[in-house]
Parts: sequence; structure tokens; C-alpha cells
Amino acid sequence: MKSALQISIVFIVVGYLSAVAAADWTVGDPYKMHYPQLPDPNGWDVGWCHTRLADDFQCTESGPISDVHLWVSVQQDDPNVLITNIHLSIHANIPWEPNTPYSHPGAILWERDILPYQFTMRQAGQGDQGWDAPWLPYWLQHDHQYFHQINITDISDPFVQEKDTIYWLDVQGSVAENSAAVGWKTSQNHWSDDAVYLEGGNWARLIDPVTGQSLDMAFVITPEPATLSLLGLGGLALLRRKRK
Repeated sequence: MKSALQISIVFIVVGYLSAVAAADWTVGDPYKMHYPQLPDPNGWDVGWCHTRLADDFQCTESGPISDVHLWVSVQQDDPNVLITNIHLSIHANIPWEPNTPYSHPGAILWERDILPYQFTMRQAGQGDQGWDAPWLPYWLQHDHQYFHQINITDISDPFVQEKDTIYWLDVQGSVAENSAAVGWKTSQNHWSDDAVYLEGGNWARLIDPVTGQSLDMAFVITPEPATLSLLGLGGLALLRRKRK
């Protein structure tokens, strides 16, 4: 009876941890890009409903990109918000060259629409944050306090990345007609070239509207449920041990 109870507890714990691993991402969890670009609690949120935003990353583990986590905020912390779609695409990298002033996204390698039932959103922190709409141009400091984490997991027919290759993650969100605006949060970690936004059919560098400093976006690409496999193996190992 005791062994059966212990085995039941193992599977309950494995199931619980699997559910957690398949949803939220927290600092210290696995990732498969150069490093997580964590949200800047005192940075900017760039409106993603009227343009496309993209940032580059380097793959550190070959395999499918089935899980993407983003940080966003709602303009003025308006509670009336409804995200209806998140369009993701992965692009090839066009590197900096003498006739190309900065690197930017190239050909679309993969794209997918993520519907409301295919992602979760939770509050992730707060700070004094600004709102930026560079294509207008318009910006406002001290616009909102809270930021949120969007978890997109188990993407169907995902893009398969190759280790050491540089790609661009391109994101555009849509909201309901009377919804507040949502913006992709800038990161406190910077890697390689600036993030970009689409303006008039061309990619433009995203810079801090006050300081002119480079801006990157807050996101992390995580392993497909390898973590879950390890948890399952741990449970099976305990089962084998109990049987001996």
C-alpha cells in the first residue's frame, strides 16, 4: 500500500510539474536561444497592432520552436483588453553589410496565427513604463505600471531551427474593436542588432525615443517538452527502484 501511494504521488507531482512546464516560463527554466531577453520594468512598450515588430536571436539547440514566451503591457493599464490574434513569423537574417546599414529580417521561413485559446497571459511584474508608437511618431513616458507574460506553447507544425543560425522573430498582435492597445515590451538584455519595426514596407531600427539608445524586445524561446520527458524519466526511475 505504501509503495502504491508513493507511486501515485510521483505521478501527481510529475503531472503537476509537466503542466507548469508547459505553460509559464520563469527565470532559471530552460531556453534555446542565446539567452532570455528579460523585460525591462522601466522600459517601453511598443504598440504591435499597427505594425510588425521583430528582433534577432541565435539558435543554441536544433529542433522545433514549439514554445515562445513574450512580455507585453496594456496602454494605460486599461482593463478593457481582448487580444484576438498573435501573428508569429520566423525570418532569415540579412546581416549588416556596407550597403545595408543594419541587419534586419529577410525571407519568411515560417508563420502562424495564434488564437486566444492557444496562449495564456498572466501578470508578471510592474514598473514605471512608457508607451511608444514609432511609426506615428508618438511616445509617452509614465504611461502604465504593469506588464504581463504571454505563453504560447505546443505550437502546431512548428518551425525547426538549426543550431548557431541567426533568425528574426516577427510579431504582430490584433485586438477586438473596442479593446485597449497592447504593446510588446522592450528588454533589459541586449543582443546583436537593434529590434526593428515595419514602416512603409521597410524595416526601421527601434531606438529609445528619449535617449536614442538601442532597443531589443523581451522574449524567450524554450525547448519543446524536453523538460517533461526528464520529469517522466525521473518518475519511471523511481518506479523501477520500487520494483527491485
